[in-house]
Amino acid sequence: MNNQLTNMENERNIPIHTHHGDLKNMMHHFWNMLDFSHHHELSKMEPKIEVTENKKNIIVTAEMPGVDEKNMNVEISADGYLTISGEKKHQTEESKEGSYFSEISYGMVKRSIPLPWDLKFNQAKADYDDGILKITIPKSAEEQTKNKKININKTKKNKSNKK
Repeated sequence: MNNQLTNMENERNIPIHTHHGDLKNMMHHFWNMLDFSHHHELSKMEPKIEVTENKKNIIVTAEMPGVDEKNMNVEISADGYLTISGEKKHQTEESKEGSYFSEISYGMVKRSIPLPWDLKFNQAKADYDDGILKITIPKSAEEQTKNKKININKTKKNKSNKK
């Protein structure tokens, strides 16, 4: 037996159908659809990255498991965007015995990020080891001297407003 719920606030009063009254299962399915880290199409398109800096360099680290360094491309555009791309290649095996499910993805991965620093792009270098791509880009001499101290003031509570 199907239960039918209607959202009265919705202008079109679109009914929501649940099987056997299983609203909890429907909500679980809905939240899983919104969990982009597990969404097949989005997760295979953008590698996970980390951007760190020290006094002299910006370091961008990207997870690129299963991508051969010959199939990677790293570019920095004139407007300061770093683009990392690569392709996972699939080698099919005919033996499927005992295999019934696979979440392994193959195809193109790509990610572009802005780099809001004054950098020496022509001196950038990239290293790849064990599925991790590490890009090091030196800061310009001017960027290395940019260090601003911000004073912290203690705020005073107005005791006369307390009752």
